[in-house]
Amino acid sequence: MASDSWAQAVDEQEAAAESVDDKAAQSLLNKLIRSNLVNTTNQVEVLQRDPTSPLYSVKSFEELRLKPQLLQGVYAMGFNRPSKIQETALPMMLAEPPQNLIAQSQSGTGKTAAFVLAMLSHVDPENKWPQCLCVSPTYELALQTGKVIEQMGKFYPEVQLVYAIRGNKLERGTKLQEQIVIGTPGTVLDWCQKLKFIDPRKIKVFVLDEADVMIATQGHQDQSIRIQRMLPKTCQMLLFSATFEDTVWNFAKRIVPDPNIIKLKREEETLDTIKQYYVICNSKEEKFQALCNIYGAITIAQAMIFCHTRKTAGWLAGELSREGHQVALLSGEMQVEQRAAVIERFRDGKEKVLVTTNVCARGIDVEQVSVVINFDLPVDKDGNPDNETYLHRIGRTGRFGKRGLAINMVDSRFSMNILNHIEEHFNKKIEKLDTDDLDEIEKIAN
Repeated sequence: MASDSWAQAVDEQEAAAESVDDKAAQSLLNKLIRSNLVNTTNQVEVLQRDPTSPLYSVKSFEELRLKPQLLQGVYAMGFNRPSKIQETALPMMLAEPPQNLIAQSQSGTGKTAAFVLAMLSHVDPENKWPQCLCVSPTYELALQTGKVIEQMGKFYPEVQLVYAIRGNKLERGTKLQEQIVIGTPGTVLDWCQKLKFIDPRKIKVFVLDEADVMIATQGHQDQSIRIQRMLPKTCQMLLFSATFEDTVWNFAKRIVPDPNIIKLKREEETLDTIKQYYVICNSKEEKFQALCNIYGAITIAQAMIFCHTRKTAGWLAGELSREGHQVALLSGEMQVEQRAAVIERFRDGKEKVLVTTNVCARGIDVEQVSVVINFDLPVDKDGNPDNETYLHRIGRTGRFGKRGLAINMVDSRFSMNILNHIEEHFNKKIEKLDTDDLDEIEKIAN
């Protein structure tokens, strides 16, 4: 038992090291692999600053009375009608006088296009100075937002964009002519305060994107608050975040006075239609053998295999490849663009098996996955059962399709204990599976 605990502790350290600065990478990854908006049936919950004012929502972009060149840009991007979040957020953002907004929405809901449209609508192209400021947690995320501005503003060339990012060195004394500035907090603060490239008193719209990622990065929270304090009282403040833990919420309230609040309620995740099994093994090698037996019976489906550390994931992918399986590996040391390419290949069915660590797979939607194998059961950084991750990996309306099969590998008293806790938490019996019985595996897989 002691050696179990020691091996687990080593694994924990490795996994913890892997999750550092992952939030920003995950967000960027989602932007790179999204080919279209998520079709959400989630309900929008709205808390108005003034509950007596009428609540408008729109079903078409025409209702927003946009400038014709912006409407043209919206349609050229392939938006035919507003997404769930856009229906409610856009009338608030485009209102006169402008209204402040705190909005919660996941990746793929159309929020970037919504605040870009708000910025482009509020700009006066005649005035050649910065009027809109958008702050993103990383250089790469800022570039992604910039791409959306360029696409949506394609027919509105009078409006120009500049990036306030580390590598963009301007001559001292430069007076910016561009109306929209996108950047990271440190550089934006320097441009406003030290270098005086931007006159913050002339900013009409301030957007703080990915607030949950922002506060996870050292120094960004303080810099963002300092930028916000320089802006005029009349400036419209828009803040977006995928999650709203208390820390994010407290930050949002410091940035956005008198806000309207929009939340996209998450769909309930359930394990009701998932068939769950566990397999008893005595070693990593036995787990691999069991996996080969299972895989022989379920090649029709695409499978995702979760490992606790990148070391295990790399070893497993190598072993599966040697057995002749088409395997994709997602690993923490990969560049985000490389990860996106791997996911695209898997999504296109070029590989049938994706081996990944939990860190890499967070937030990835691949609908055709019908088998999830926990080569290692999910635990948090303290080695306790991570029920939420278990649910996200295999949940029916979570990420992995409508019906599914989950197989959990158990190789120690420690992991059996984790499994028992997961059973208790969800009040669901997980059946034992004999991986030598191929008929049984075929039966459960079909």
